[in-house]
Amino acid sequence: MTLDIRIRPGRRFPARRNAACAVPVLIYLAVTGLPAAAAAPAQQTATTPAAPSQINEYRQKLASYQKAREHFEAKAEAYWSAVTEKRRLRNARRRNGETIGAGDYVLTQPPVYTGPPRPVDPAAPHKPPPKQPPLPVVTDFVRHAAEQFQFTPSRPRSEGEFKKAYAAVAASLGVSREQAVRVYCFEAGGNGKYDVQAGLEFPRPNARAISTALGYNQLLTTNTVEVLAEQGDGILAGLTAAMHRAPEPHRKAMASKIAVLRRMVAFAKSVPDEWSAHARLAKTPKGLAIHALNLDVDIGPWLQTHKLLTSVHFARHRGYTKPLSAAELEMMNLTGDGNGFDMVSMPQALRVQVPTSNFFQRGGYERNPVASRNNTVAKLIAATNARMDAESSRPGAKELAAAF
Repeated sequence: MTLDIRIRPGRRFPARRNAACAVPVLIYLAVTGLPAAAAAPAQQTATTPAAPSQINEYRQKLASYQKAREHFEAKAEAYWSAVTEKRRLRNARRRNGETIGAGDYVLTQPPVYTGPPRPVDPAAPHKPPPKQPPLPVVTDFVRHAAEQFQFTPSRPRSEGEFKKAYAAVAASLGVSREQAVRVYCFEAGGNGKYDVQAGLEFPRPNARAISTALGYNQLLTTNTVEVLAEQGDGILAGLTAAMHRAPEPHRKAMASKIAVLRRMVAFAKSVPDEWSAHARLAKTPKGLAIHALNLDVDIGPWLQTHKLLTSVHFARHRGYTKPLSAAELEMMNLTGDGNGFDMVSMPQALRVQVPTSNFFQRGGYERNPVASRNNTVAKLIAATNARMDAESSRPGAKELAAAF
């Protein structure tokens, strides 16, 4: 399962941190295993010409489907338009310092299509689904890093070494043990390795990556580029300080590593500080190379920590001073910082009333059975906490907790 999170002095927090940009929502969906059949109707293989009776039956069923679908779409469009408008008005009221109440949300659940399925055209030729190119994996990130920046990440000698390095950085930057461990439980299943990639958590036949999400806190390639663009200078300062404290043999290696990191930071800053621009950069060979930093025992912990810190800082920037629970951090990741803050700052009385649909775009919500099944803010947070509780007894979670 997956999550998202990022700050720099004077940073503006644009509206892109919303459900429309919440790529982790799709990862969350993929891990929960939404049946592929829900995406599109299957096409049968046409081996013989369709009989006239089959064609007539198909046309009748198609007419019934289209009528039912048009009726549903009219209701759905009105509902999701209301969600969008309420969100716009809510954001304006929040900017003006006004109190947000139940009337600022859509309090009904979204309509669900219950009509007949789209029929299969008996005369249509069989079209095999297009083959999707495989997503890049750890070996690809490492290869690009060597080719593009002549950099090879320093892998930890053991999982425990990486956990200790991560705990040291996280604690120094203000991430609590509870936040770090529980988010790790949710993101990496309580036993994930420092190089775990979404979809490849467990060895099984035909396993394939379902996203580029990597590490304890499952950074996407875009997350890594964005953290370097926004927090690269701070990371460089932290690594430079660590270099001066290191013994001489390691100091030289750190100096070389810092020089490479400066080049990577400059590359990440070469586009406007916008999620869409970072996403385009992340797909390039240099962008994929940058993702290999998550595997480095010196640099990876800084990237993983900043993924959590960005949401913490976002909430503080909006005036929310209470410590965020791990589940609240997940909400900010699942729906984007803006929508997540809307949930986090909501009193409990509203959490039990407000549907989770208020914090998604329609497509993301309809493809995410977790959000629709746990269809109020309170239920979604409770489900997240339950998963964290269930995974906290696993060996990896215990080892990380002990590292703090």
